[in-house]
Amino acid sequence: MELIIGLISGAVGGNVAGGVLKSLNQGPLINSISGIVGGGIGGSLLGMIGAPDMAGMAGEAAGLDIGAIIGQVAGGGVGGGVVLALVGFLRKMIGK
Repeated sequence: MELIIGLISGAVGGNVAGGVLKSLNQGPLINSISGIVGGGIGGSLLGMIGAPDMAGMAGEAAGLDIGAIIGQVAGGGVGGGVVLALVGFLRKMIGK
């Protein structure tokens, strides 16, 4: 479940980064694909480095680990934006 959240957050993060960084925007499809890849990587890396458990900050509701969900959203969104920026930069450099 957490992986799916990271992938969706990555797609959103990629599209947000594409909207903010107009010069690196690749269109909705490439933004989403880059974001999904980055979201998967970002969420996985966040879990592997042992990010602090945010459950204490957000609390637990109805048996859901809210801290893990928040971590996946953050890691996925940031990862998606970073991968989109890398893809946009590389495509821009290759095009010259």
